[in-house]
Amino acid sequence: MHANGTGRNLPQLLGDARRWFEDALLATLEEAGEIHVSPTQAGLFAVLDEEGTTASELARRMGVTRQTAHQAVHGLVSAGLLEQVPDPSSGRQRLIRRTAEGERTHRRAELVLRRAEQELADRIGEGTVSALRTALELPWGGPPVLGPPEG
Repeated sequence: MHANGTGRNLPQLLGDARRWFEDALLATLEEAGEIHVSPTQAGLFAVLDEEGTTASELARRMGVTRQTAHQAVHGLVSAGLLEQVPDPSSGRQRLIRRTAEGERTHRRAELVLRRAEQELADRIGEGTVSALRTALELPWGGPPVLGPPEG
């Protein structure tokens, strides 16, 4: 436990930070009249490969069930932002990829996130944001398996 701060653990703080960016993105896109997307749909968009990704791989990358990923995909297909196409490497699977409108929305979202990062730097300092980015980009290695907690 640190002497200063909220006393919350690092995973909670990282989750709050992710939500801050997510809320800024969704509110800005909504204000601009873009198609409303849920946080899960926004997360799916962020982990999608350019050439397309299978729904099961999207679920793995997002840390959600395949059913949750399928629901998010379905909503984005209905909104005209994603499409499903046959996977050339597998006769049975389909790839999820952005439509032209989905690509445009994705580019706008990336711009909004860059602007939100600049806004954060204006609020807490360029050096602080730079240090945060540096720490998060370091290779952490695989998650450790720790001994049982004591006490």
